[in-house]
Amino acid sequence: MDFLRPASWQEALAAKAEHPTAVPIAGGTDVMVEINFDHRRPEYLLDLGRVGDLHEWEAGEDSVRLGASVTYTRIMENLRSELPGLALASHTVASPQIRNRGGVGGNLGTASPAGDAHPALLAAGAEVEVESVRGSRRIPIDDFYTGVKRNALAADELIRAVHVKKADGPQQYSKVGTRNAMVIAVCAFGLALHPETRTVRTGIGSAAPTPVRARTAEEFLEAALDEGGFWDSGKIITPSVAKRFADLCAAACDPIDDVRGTASYRRHAVGVMARRTLTWTWESYRGAGRTTRRKGGAA
Repeated sequence: MDFLRPASWQEALAAKAEHPTAVPIAGGTDVMVEINFDHRRPEYLLDLGRVGDLHEWEAGEDSVRLGASVTYTRIMENLRSELPGLALASHTVASPQIRNRGGVGGNLGTASPAGDAHPALLAAGAEVEVESVRGSRRIPIDDFYTGVKRNALAADELIRAVHVKKADGPQQYSKVGTRNAMVIAVCAFGLALHPETRTVRTGIGSAAPTPVRARTAEEFLEAALDEGGFWDSGKIITPSVAKRFADLCAAACDPIDDVRGTASYRRHAVGVMARRTLTWTWESYRGAGRTTRRKGGAA
């Protein structure tokens, strides 16, 4: 196994172009586990640790650009207001040591359906900035996951950053595991309310071959909130609406039985998490005040 260690982003792109099978390594929290257990033995490892701009983040007017190697700890400490869903997801990642090393770029590169960041990124409507010597492009998060541990990257492309819109409403994240730390998710669920567009987005992890959205559930809830006047009134969502939303989220799953849980349990748990996160996010929305809730003006 050869170890490639570029000192700059341009050197990294050149190395990836010359060795398309090279496996990028930054925090190493996923790759090293696979290597140590002989699940993977790449011909080349591409160390991105010295590429400084991958460790930087920048908050613009409407969105945050996260360098691929920005750690979960830094997201938790610095971006709770801008990216609350992702900050909550970051808090559930493994242990403090792993959170100090791992980042969203590695989660995306591995593309495991159980990756903790994926539901929050789906709910927030993120975009993945990728680049090669041929140029750069942005991949909408909805198009990024192409199969079990597969993504839309070309062989010569590297993930440079993730662009995540700043929260314009409450966001939540929930995860079920076999214990409280150092655990792969049995299933996970992310929810984001977007009052400016009066839309809802979800993200489901570890309950399908890829991270997925519950699109039918989103469409149902958007219609229910609009037709019932909930956005303007801020009234409590009825139990029937919450239950239907939960049922539709559970139906969006396509899980398997494995050592961490059965398919039926995963469907049930996703429904429970969907109902609870809807309750939490809506209570936050109701508590935000009519002036900020109302689209386009005061209540």
